[in-house]
This record gives sequence, structure tokens and C-alpha cells, in this order.
Amino acid sequence: MQHAVHAHAVVDQAVGVLLAAGKLTPDEGWDVLRSISQNTNTKLRHVAELLITWARTGELCALLHTELNRQLALHSRPGRRLR
Repeated sequence: MQHAVHAHAVVDQAVGVLLAAGKLTPDEGWDVLRSISQNTNTKLRHVAELLITWARTGELCALLHTELNRQLALHSRPGRRLR
């Protein structure tokens, strides 16, 4: 039970990172997180952990960074693409 609560908190924090970084709605943030997980064949919780670390350190592996940019472009509004 405690593990599930922690995993949920990590996912919620990652969605928050996406909302702030990509100017997304909560539903869009969830969709982006899920799509990154599916398209990189990486567990959702692990993607969430990596995004939280990225928010703190600015470091994100190239595969996830590329997919994040791709997903943000799919949900594009001006200024959404990360560098």
C-alpha cells in the first residue's frame, strides 16, 4: 500500500513538472507522461522519476528528451518546445 501511495505521488509530481515546463493542462500532462512511457518502452513510474530529477538538475537522457519534445510538439501551442 505504501509503495502504491509513493508511486502515485511521483506520477503526480511529474505531471506537475510537465504542466510547468510545457504549459499543459493536467489532462495533457498525463497524456504526455503516458505517451513518453509507451513510446520509449519505459515504465511510467520510472519516466516520472526521471522527469522529477530533470526538473531539479536539468539533466534528462537523450531518448526521453527527444520524446518529450515530440510529445510537446503534438500538444503544441507557441513556446512549448524545450531546448
